[in-house]
Amino acid sequence: MKLPISIFVSVSLFTAETTAALYLSFTYGSTGDRIYRGFTLLFTLLPSVLVQLTLTFIHRDLQKDRPFVLLLHILQLGPIVRCLEAFYIYGSMGNVEEPYVSIIRKKRMPRGAAPSEEVEEELGRAEGKILTHRAAFARAAVVQAFMGSAPQLTLQVYISLLHRAVPIRRGTMMIVSMLSVVYGALRCNILAMKIKYDDYEVEVRPAAFLCMLVWRSLEISARVAVLVLVGSTLQLWVLPVVLADLLASSLHPWVGLWLSGAPLPVGTGAAPWLLTLLYGAVSVFCWPATGLDLAHSGLISREENWRHPVAYYALHFAENVTLVLLWLAFQTDIHQPLLAALLGLQLLVGYAASLIFMLVLYRFCHPCRKLYLSHGACEPHSNP
Repeated sequence: MKLPISIFVSVSLFTAETTAALYLSFTYGSTGDRIYRGFTLLFTLLPSVLVQLTLTFIHRDLQKDRPFVLLLHILQLGPIVRCLEAFYIYGSMGNVEEPYVSIIRKKRMPRGAAPSEEVEEELGRAEGKILTHRAAFARAAVVQAFMGSAPQLTLQVYISLLHRAVPIRRGTMMIVSMLSVVYGALRCNILAMKIKYDDYEVEVRPAAFLCMLVWRSLEISARVAVLVLVGSTLQLWVLPVVLADLLASSLHPWVGLWLSGAPLPVGTGAAPWLLTLLYGAVSVFCWPATGLDLAHSGLISREENWRHPVAYYALHFAENVTLVLLWLAFQTDIHQPLLAALLGLQLLVGYAASLIFMLVLYRFCHPCRKLYLSHGACEPHSNP
């Protein structure tokens, strides 16, 4: 089993962003900027609490007798302890003979005209715990990225634009937040692959990872820049636009459920409501890489629906164009119209360039491209 580097990356980003945000909020408090301090703390503490809840829910700690672990989660130290526990389990693997093992069956990706080959693999208890930790931190990284890092990044860029300065503290905060958002978007892509193609061994190669990295970096940076520019000129326009995107994306799965006439799966509890809220938050800044199917017990769509990304990017590109035109019409900071127009065009070109890398990924580099290119559309797979 591979070293759980993804867990270390998730915890490192969580710790670095929380530390930078707390220090930056202290700086805002010392200079009397109470509003900036309040929003900075909000976009730090809210995702931190949600991350603790995510890890607790996936590990099912409420059903176990682990009061010390729950206490650490209440103290917001859960991710650090979970990371240490995962590396301890990884380091102790092989030292003790596993009394119980389970057999998992996966299909290998087809090569050429040869059919998919099914392979069996023994999974020990320690390996199962590592996989649970990885799944928990992958989902926690998405929560951290789009419930905290993305709005935090937008806020700090907005403050920097208003003050025409980027101090080291705020610059560090923006860099860490940007890394967290991009990493969360990458986790969205990888999770979508593993959920949709759960029957197969999915391995992301360097070329595919590079395409996803450039695609998500361009998409998110262009989107944040557009929102910040419009917000600096038309403060009353940005909040309704963001709330409308959030509301429309969050309600879309519920509308689909209502039109299908299917009931909610039994035993899901509050998960559909929280998942649709997270889905809407992701959709404000980038494509979530998958759709929600609230009639399914797993709540995630297993089908590769190409109409979803086409509709999403068509609407968001039109929205970005509209926002840039509004900014050009009302902005007063840049006195040369040609420079302002070039800046707006650069943002739109950057957003369009991200779509090119997305197309390259899905056409040439996607780990599962042979499946959806040969069958046109994928059938739903079994639950993960």
